[in-house]
Amino acid sequence: MKIYIGSDHRGSDRSVSEGRPAASGSETAVGTTRINNMRIFIGADHRGFKLKEDIKKYFYENGIESEDLGAYELDPKDDYPIYAERVAQKVSVEIKNANASAQRALARREARGILLCGSGVGVDIVANKFEHIRSGLGINTEQVTSARKDDDINVLAIAADETSENEAREMVKAFLETEFEPSEKHTRRLNEIEEIEKESS
Repeated sequence: MKIYIGSDHRGSDRSVSEGRPAASGSETAVGTTRINNMRIFIGADHRGFKLKEDIKKYFYENGIESEDLGAYELDPKDDYPIYAERVAQKVSVEIKNANASAQRALARREARGILLCGSGVGVDIVANKFEHIRSGLGINTEQVTSARKDDDINVLAIAADETSENEAREMVKAFLETEFEPSEKHTRRLNEIEEIEKESS
């Protein structure tokens, strides 16, 4: 077996990634004025179903509109690719429908997807197969905030087996409220990702 490893400067002093504990004790109310123009799509398989329903309850409590793309009932035999495809396709189409580059950037801010499965990895893999999708696996609130600021993720994948209801709510809050910081380095790196996508397609 050949194993290849790489990192940027922020990962160069660690041979193994270190997880950080989820944030606790922070406010759970979402600032709806910042997300009232967003289209939010959510989906989960059987292992993420219960947590999805709690996130929907959270949205309802905070006056946030979202579109549930399934599963609509608990089915222990369902498969996560079905729901990941639905959500990623919706977000991708929202972005594709914007013609000018400025409109496309706006659409990316307004369309967000949330996906759940047992590990979060399966739905994350599926979502990243779609054009314009940048899906990230949420670990904790601080990491999700960084993923929004630095990487402009538009789909959040959550590991339902490893995430409590409160942790999920906090990560969703950070995902929806945090804005991308379009610094020179962040923009440059996203452009590099787009070039890689073009070359590999």
